[in-house]
Amino acid sequence: MGEITEKIRVTSLDGNEFDIGGSGDGQNIKFILFISPTCPVCKELVPTAIALIGSEAQRMELFFASDGENMQQHKSYVTDLEITDYPYFVSERLGLAYQVSKLPFAVLIDGDGVLRSKGLVNTREHMESLIEAMDTGVATVQEYVGLQS
Repeated sequence: MGEITEKIRVTSLDGNEFDIGGSGDGQNIKFILFISPTCPVCKELVPTAIALIGSEAQRMELFFASDGENMQQHKSYVTDLEITDYPYFVSERLGLAYQVSKLPFAVLIDGDGVLRSKGLVNTREHMESLIEAMDTGVATVQEYVGLQS
């Protein structure tokens, strides 16, 4: 946390390339939500993430990430969730780079490419706490919640 992340080039399902991490361009914060077609909580959380990050649109961009080899399953998932307007990456490397072990999981990278916060996010409150953790300078949702008790 607090260090410049490794630059990882990923290709979205629609064929566009994106650089995630690395020394940034000073642009918006990247909110990357790691989800899976086989995760029921993820499916429920996607509309919440869209609404939340939509309210932060002046400073944040929403990306979705997953892994797995069944590209048709991912394409169907994106269509079913109506998230075709958002970049969706299928990248095991991206998940490994941010130590994603359980889903849904979110990562916030600032415009300078610095990892600001990350953590397991099962509810809107978890996502809000992750943003608050970034804004207040704590590293994880769990650390932020611990400070509130």
